[in-house]
Amino acid sequence: MPLALTPDKIGKWTVEIIKRSDVAKGFEVLPRRWVVERTLAWLNRNRRLAKDFEQTIALATAWLFIASIQLFTRRIARL
Repeated sequence: MPLALTPDKIGKWTVEIIKRSDVAKGFEVLPRRWVVERTLAWLNRNRRLAKDFEQTIALATAWLFIASIQLFTRRIARL
């Protein structure tokens, strides 16, 4: 992905940094973080993405797109 295609040029993005509350003790689930972690876990099931095998960023990005397409088609097939 060329540097000219930064996220602000391809869509409207907002970054929200969630701070733990001062009264929280122990483990506490942070809002919406599980969605990102679940998606990354699904992508890491792909053997090619589990380790850094690719020699170029373009190849790594291509494999990421392929894995995303596989996830998407499986999800559509379940509907």
